[in-house]
Amino acid sequence: MTSSFAVNYLAIQVEVPIACFRQSRAREYAETYPVPPPSTVYGMLLSIIGETDRYKHCGVELAIALLSEPEKSTVIRTFRRFKKKDIHDPTNARPDYQELLTNTEFIVWVKPGTDASKPNLLERLQHAFTHPETIDRFGGLSLGESRDLVNSVKLWSGCFNKQPQWLVQDQDGMLALPYWVDHVGSQGTRWRRYLFQELVQPHPPEQAWTIIQAK
Repeated sequence: MTSSFAVNYLAIQVEVPIACFRQSRAREYAETYPVPPPSTVYGMLLSIIGETDRYKHCGVELAIALLSEPEKSTVIRTFRRFKKKDIHDPTNARPDYQELLTNTEFIVWVKPGTDASKPNLLERLQHAFTHPETIDRFGGLSLGESRDLVNSVKLWSGCFNKQPQWLVQDQDGMLALPYWVDHVGSQGTRWRRYLFQELVQPHPPEQAWTIIQAK
């Protein structure tokens, strides 16, 4: 990929066989978003470079284009909710339904934005793809839950082999997605409203860019 470096952004193509991007307000029935939220994609990018501090690259901007139409299915699985101090207490585990997406494929564009770290996230990702042997990280690369392993992550070729659906911001959009998640409570979670837009163009439209920030 050559054009991404010239315009100071990087485009990464990702394929995930099975995943659940659990809706923030889902309770007993674990519904999934139809596309990985910007907050989830940001977490995956940090994992690629082995960064554990999610505040490290606040200010970076992401744009997402969905390449597939994932099939949705429902399974029943055991969920753990810690209601008792003893983690082995049987009341902490119960079966619930969960939605899964099969064959999620998308491209994420990354540009520095106001990421003031030295090096910034874009530069660290470029280095990770150029010199992967220098990256110190742990665990499998996943998107969402730790069991939802990424099958393929590579630099985008610059050509679409499928019709892209751009995730663009729209105040009237039907899809509310988090771009920052408060893992302690819900008060600090930040949202944007989106819709899908079909455009065959190599560069993200302006409304496709989302700033990752905690405030």
